[in-house]
Amino acid sequence: MLRSHLLHSASLAIAGVAAFACIGVVGSNAISHPHLNNGPADQGPKMAQDLSGDAALGRDVFRFETFGTEGFWTDAVRLPAGIAAAKVTPMQALDLGLQVDVDAVPPEVRERLARELKADPSGRSSGVLNDATLTSKLIMANAVMGMSAKGDKVGASCALCHSMSDASVFESPKGGSIGHRIDGPANHSLNLGVIFATAANTRALYTVSQVALVANKGKTLGRAPTGLTPLSTEADFDAYFSNPKYYPVGMFDDSFDGNGDPMHNTPLFRQDLAAPYGSEGTFTRIDDFSNLVFTSLFDQTMLTTPGGRAFVHKLAGAAGDEMIDSYVKILAATGVTGYPYAKTTSTGKPGELATPFGVRVDNHKLLAMNAYLASLQAPRGAAVDRQSAMRGKIAFETSGCTGCHNADQSRLVPTTLHPMGQVWPGDAPMVLAQREPPLNPVLNSPGIFDDKMAVVNASARGEKRGVAMPLLLDLARKPVFLHDNSVPSLEALFDPRRGPTAPHPFYVAKTAQRVDVVNFLKGLDTGTR
Repeated sequence: MLRSHLLHSASLAIAGVAAFACIGVVGSNAISHPHLNNGPADQGPKMAQDLSGDAALGRDVFRFETFGTEGFWTDAVRLPAGIAAAKVTPMQALDLGLQVDVDAVPPEVRERLARELKADPSGRSSGVLNDATLTSKLIMANAVMGMSAKGDKVGASCALCHSMSDASVFESPKGGSIGHRIDGPANHSLNLGVIFATAANTRALYTVSQVALVANKGKTLGRAPTGLTPLSTEADFDAYFSNPKYYPVGMFDDSFDGNGDPMHNTPLFRQDLAAPYGSEGTFTRIDDFSNLVFTSLFDQTMLTTPGGRAFVHKLAGAAGDEMIDSYVKILAATGVTGYPYAKTTSTGKPGELATPFGVRVDNHKLLAMNAYLASLQAPRGAAVDRQSAMRGKIAFETSGCTGCHNADQSRLVPTTLHPMGQVWPGDAPMVLAQREPPLNPVLNSPGIFDDKMAVVNASARGEKRGVAMPLLLDLARKPVFLHDNSVPSLEALFDPRRGPTAPHPFYVAKTAQRVDVVNFLKGLDTGTR
């Protein structure tokens, strides 16, 4: 996504990533101090959303809608075929972070599983969880969240990255679980890289892999030392996607720029509070963002259409042209035909944020999903020490944090973008290519922190190349921080030992005060004042 998926929710948390809080209570742990700074004086321009849609319909769109893109995942990527060939068991699927909706599991399977888990709570001896023939049955029953069955095909929906179960039936130590569905939270345990590598034609994901292009003299941006080419084999692609050093757990490469820049998953609840969208803030409206997800990430063959080619050329010039030409060759070499698959209507002008490729999926359904995502409530904050959280709130408000963030998470997130040099003082970008205004040049600094913003950034709407602010929710459940997973804990984020030129170098020097700020942030929810 030119965002987040995804949909959505990968930015900084505490200047990192938006996250979802699902644990405990603290709503009243932090008290209001009206004399302190509760947020930036300039909250940024208003970015009104259309929330007039049917939220009940929006729930079904969020959970199951594919807009025809099941053809991409079934006939191009061939994910169901790869799952069957690899004989993936339900337990292995759970170990990859996938979530199972127990209410959609066929009754006879659900009853058998309950008996087996009663005898062995670990599930390791369960016939159901270790039967590879049942994996497809669960998928086709729409029990695997985000893997949406349409007839004899399987597509992807927003729920893949942005729904969890309550783990009331079973939970894998690696994060996958079986229980009742909870829509909105980010799945921090989803191992999308390995899931993609399981597909029978992973090469069809070329545009969201790390590629090496002749136009760029073979140079490549990303975590891997070398990039993929049209001559790379299926094994080469599988090795890239399945390597957690290149494609870490909990992340999704949401931009078709040929850079290896997966971003951490973000939540999709209370989207009436969150704008702009994407860590780079490209989109001001969530329905426009969702439209791009369905017309590009969920069907990357749309990039080969005249509108898709024009948009990629606008973003990446000759390098973009080469990438799409190479993609067409890969599709032909792997026998992919009948594309594109997404069901769209030609509308608007190509290149506009509402219609980047000159097309849009069913707008009625997009607006319905807007309403549903706005209606999803953020969970309660974690249970933390009340006095510590009170002290942490005062420290948060007096140490400069509110120059970028609101302390009150019931307020709209500040819509201003903060320039890369402010968020990352070590930023020393080189110009890789010039682009026509309002697009800024393609820029890149050593390291991976700015790889997401090299090609895809808010200059598409005339804004600066920088970072959008997130909701500061569920930081207790989130395992790693900053959009690139570069900081291992919330405590480490505020530790001065990271250095003055590191990304997000805003620190709390005293250890005790750092603990207080962390407790305040872990306890935040939309009821905290």
